[in-house]
Amino acid sequence: MKNHGLGDWIHRRRVRSRGQTALISAAGEQTYDQLARRIDKLANALADRGIRPGDRVAYLGENSAAFLETLFATGSIGAVFVPLNTRLAPPEVQFALQDSGARVLVTSTPLAPLAAPACRDTAVELVLAVAEGAAAPEESAVFPVTTEEFEAVLTSGAEQRLDVAVGLEDLAVILYTSGTTGSPKGAMLTHGNLTWNAINVLTDFDLSSKDVALMIAPLFHVAALGQGALPVLLKGGRIILEQRFEPGRVLALIEEHHVTNLSGVPTTFQLICEHPQWEHTDISSLRNLTCGGSAVPLRVLDAYESRGLAFTMGYGMTETSPGATTLPPAHSRPKQGSGGLAHFHTDVRVVDPMDQPCAVGEVGEIQVHGPNVIAEYWNRPEATASSFVREDDGLWLKTGDMGYFDEDGFLFISDRLKDMIISGGENIYPAQVEQQIAALEAVAAVAVIGVEDAHWGEVPRAVIVVREGHELTEEQVLHHLDGKLARYKIPKSVVFVESMPRTASGKIRKPDLRRQYA
Repeated sequence: MKNHGLGDWIHRRRVRSRGQTALISAAGEQTYDQLARRIDKLANALADRGIRPGDRVAYLGENSAAFLETLFATGSIGAVFVPLNTRLAPPEVQFALQDSGARVLVTSTPLAPLAAPACRDTAVELVLAVAEGAAAPEESAVFPVTTEEFEAVLTSGAEQRLDVAVGLEDLAVILYTSGTTGSPKGAMLTHGNLTWNAINVLTDFDLSSKDVALMIAPLFHVAALGQGALPVLLKGGRIILEQRFEPGRVLALIEEHHVTNLSGVPTTFQLICEHPQWEHTDISSLRNLTCGGSAVPLRVLDAYESRGLAFTMGYGMTETSPGATTLPPAHSRPKQGSGGLAHFHTDVRVVDPMDQPCAVGEVGEIQVHGPNVIAEYWNRPEATASSFVREDDGLWLKTGDMGYFDEDGFLFISDRLKDMIISGGENIYPAQVEQQIAALEAVAAVAVIGVEDAHWGEVPRAVIVVREGHELTEEQVLHHLDGKLARYKIPKSVVFVESMPRTASGKIRKPDLRRQYA
């Protein structure tokens, strides 16, 4: 076969897993054989409509079978999949469509009011509408280009396996960064990047073909796609796709389907263990809990450990497909707060401003190298040039994150380089302060930002969301930190808010906090 990329995964898997369930979604259950047939038909239908290798096909929609069908169908014909964040505004979606040059947009009907205006003045010439139990778009949401129903288009395709030449070095996905600073950049993930990331997961995680993964995070985010869905499908496991997160329903699905794998951010796991049904739900099937984004608070660790569960934590980003490091469950308590060890086929280093290795315990910039790391950004030669260091062994990605290695080789993340606060010549890494504040029982979420100060240049300010049913004062926060941190690191003020602005992956948008509270 000529196709060595993602587009051939399900075909190769169908022979080994014939009759076994691949997906459970709002559309029902699909076996690997049924999924492979639908991918074939969609791939042929897209080819019939003029989509060729290298063409971009964008997707705007919640988790669904259609998302994965489109991903694998584009891979089957050598086209490029462009998943879009459903929480963006129309101008932001339009930017991604213009920047990627997508010719086709697949979108769910409930998102038509978002997608329709975003298509204007772009290269999009065809929209495929995925019906998800919603009525047809209103007149105000009529698309300015040809629109067809996704299912009708898929049905029209021939049921034959295409054999287009696709190599591991070929582009598979353009995934736009969350854009917490500046304009989003399109990370160019090759078939090799995603394949090697999946191999890393299968090597470092205890996955099997019997696993059942509940996908509650959006697949348009690289963590859910790269760490969750793709490795499980590569291994022949089962995926349950949820369009949105609701902790009570998550607990019900775990019990009903004997879910083994669950991934999310600390807030996700906190809301699950605080739900009234937590103590009454059979969660004995769970064995792989994966958490990213930030360290898991001790009280959340306690809640899961009391039920015999431990977390695998990690560190990564869109540009690393996304895994860079992983912290095995056995180390979640003794190395609490660490990003862990480099993935098996990935190298991680911490360097000074001259790109020289830092000593143990010395904070520097984190850089990543490996077959799962992208080599460039789409249409951004200047960003590519400034984001990589070329060494004899290849390119090293400059993450912009600060961190250090401990004496055992475990990576600890200090903070984003651009989030670092410089107060009176002293460097303050907000993550260290946030971790101490998060230990307070009353704290649901916390972010530390820098604010201008006439004397020190800038000083830290804590922005806190208080847990429901709890009370907290500024005095209590500052008293808690006294003696735990150097005086210059302790926030000079505290702001209490109802909620935090977040990206689709759950990360707090600090630029928004600075605009509001700095």
